[in-house]
Amino acid sequence: MSALAAPSPPATPSFAAALAEMAVPLLLLDAAGTITFANACAAALLACPAPAGLPLPALLAACGAAEPEGGILPEALRAARPVRSRLTLGDRLVEAALAPLSSGGFALTFEDVTELLRGAALARQEPLTGLCNRVGLHDRLDAALAEAGRSDAPLAVLMLDLDRFKAVNDTLGHPVGDALLRKVAERLRKATRSGDVVARLGGDEFAIIQGGPSSGAEQPQAAEALARRLVDLVGRTYVVDGHMLNVGVALSPADGRNADDLLKHADLALYRAKAEGRGTHRFFEPAMNAQMQARRSLEIDLRRALALKQFDLAFQPQIQLETGQIVGFEALLRWNHPERGPVSPALFIPLAEEIGLIVGIGEWALRTACREAAGWTQPASIAVNLSPVQFRGGRLVETVMHVLAQTGLDPARLELEITEGALLENTDSVLDVLNGLRALGVKISMDDFGTGYSSLSYLQKFPFDKIKIDQSFVRGMEGNAECGAIVRAIARLGASLGMRTTAEGVETATQLDAIRAEGCTEVQGYLTGRPMPAAQAAALLIPSPAALPADAA
Repeated sequence: MSALAAPSPPATPSFAAALAEMAVPLLLLDAAGTITFANACAAALLACPAPAGLPLPALLAACGAAEPEGGILPEALRAARPVRSRLTLGDRLVEAALAPLSSGGFALTFEDVTELLRGAALARQEPLTGLCNRVGLHDRLDAALAEAGRSDAPLAVLMLDLDRFKAVNDTLGHPVGDALLRKVAERLRKATRSGDVVARLGGDEFAIIQGGPSSGAEQPQAAEALARRLVDLVGRTYVVDGHMLNVGVALSPADGRNADDLLKHADLALYRAKAEGRGTHRFFEPAMNAQMQARRSLEIDLRRALALKQFDLAFQPQIQLETGQIVGFEALLRWNHPERGPVSPALFIPLAEEIGLIVGIGEWALRTACREAAGWTQPASIAVNLSPVQFRGGRLVETVMHVLAQTGLDPARLELEITEGALLENTDSVLDVLNGLRALGVKISMDDFGTGYSSLSYLQKFPFDKIKIDQSFVRGMEGNAECGAIVRAIARLGASLGMRTTAEGVETATQLDAIRAEGCTEVQGYLTGRPMPAAQAAALLIPSPAALPADAA
């Protein structure tokens, strides 16, 4: 018998019965590809009660199976080794394995992988929006890069996030937040091409793979156009709620040839977009890597500084214009790094706010300032700045109460300064905290007044004890009549509402005369006193011997 002849039927009845009853669908074929045997499972799977005698292509065609181009049998004949292929049988997906037999012919087995593949697809799908998840995005990006690499076609990865999304969850609840995310996902689908991949990575983070060999997209022009379209689309749609989309873009191969590098670089570009005004887009630049490394180094040092208590406070006098006397000090946070030297608060405070360290730093500053003020010989006030981040979590009132109890400072001497940034998110909740602080006997000041867009509405909602006029108006008074008019209006507004007004940033005698003429009640600036160490501030409050009564000498 020829080696290519059809295999003989099984020699023993028991072996034939085993093949017929085995749980794996099995077909035996002769060398020409004609079916010589089919077990019950194979007949049921293929919905063909008598497959024997049919050529394999005819059998597959009869049961409606969709084979890959070229077919599995010719490939097995050509390769002379086992071949695997995926077939579609109606709504089922079947893995077919065709292996040559040593006795001639072939054995063909089938495995239904429908549920397995559906489970794998679901594992790569984000359930809320139906978009790809992070795993699915990575897989799709790997495949797109492999395809693009063969043709050297450019590819763009866009990372996106939604501004102020956390405020939606906090104030309106997760159902409303989920509805917003689904709507944004829908907008992203409609704004992209059919070949693009849109993914949700978690929270309010999304990503898009754009381009590739089959898209015909010219880069970076296509990514630029898409980024602009997305920022405009989402910003215009949700402008009432203040939601804006930020976009970071990285291009392959220029910015990376693998998925990890592209995603990292797109994320760095997104970070830059958020830092430079929000509601915009930025492309990755190599300098961003160095900047991020510097930022991470600063973050590590900042965490170490909090743990080792490397911060310090400087105290700047606040002078009552009517008497010329010191009525209080503002505590200003300072960081003198052992290697970096003095680090600007404008550099480290925003970072501390971003990574959540400002809560611990702020509590340290509050406790230290109150402890210093409690030891002064005169009952001058002490002003401490609060970050908007400190209002989150609901512990601020409790923290201030504990600090006052620990230090023994009279609550009436503590002045907490907030900016309008604290009131931009969840205003009602912040006002509840401010009322709780007021109930402790603490004074509340609005800092940098006049720089926000809704200052007057805040004055109506909460009776501040003091308004601090932003230094930009004070410094502009000498050559700008409009700045003088603004200072005058704020001073009169404060007087009519029973609020004190402090002019910040006074550096010249001309500025001092001007703000006195406009009716401000207090002044703070380099002219009347630079920030100084705690001991020097305390010494300014000690009465001079000449001022002591004669019998006290």
